Amino acid sequence: MGKWMAGTVMVAILAGFMLPEPVAIPVKNATAKDWHKDTFWYEPWGSSGVHKGVDIFASEGTPVIAATHQWILYKGEIAKGGKVVLAIGPKWRIHYYAHLAEITAQAGLVARGEPIGTVGSTGNAKGKASHLHYSLLSLLPIPWRMDTTTQGYKKAFYLNPIEYFTRASP
Repeated sequence: MGKWMAGTVMVAILAGFMLPEPVAIPVKNATAKDWHKDTFWYEPWGSSGVHKGVDIFASEGTPVIAATHQWILYKGEIAKGGKVVLAIGPKWRIHYYAHLAEITAQAGLVARGEPIGTVGSTGNAKGKASHLHYSLLSLLPIPWRMDTTTQGYKKAFYLNPIEYFTRASP
């Protein structure tokens, strides 16, 4: 990689960290009463071993909104997540929205609070209470977050969404 290319990559990485990151709880009108405070990194959790996100419970069809400004990378279906949306936002963070009843997001940029889909129970949530599974990952590892718990090395990448929501403004 040439010096110009390396410099361009570094500028892009730094720019990603400098973007503003306004935060919203990704289920319309949800509050801390709509999830269990200990849901992140709960174990045992089925074939995943550890629950690496937060489940926000709401009635089927409740709007799911963008947690921050982000670029939609993928929208579709996967076995465990059902109907999912994957997006990248400021600070090089990946936002994962799963178990959607419907995906309404268009490809490209969405602003904080814009609709992404609706709460559902697709994928391995079929037959369970409708909810949004929301996970937040850092593309760049945060090694000091690792510990000796089950899959503790993954804590370098998975961030606690509940701590992220505490920055949310009403």
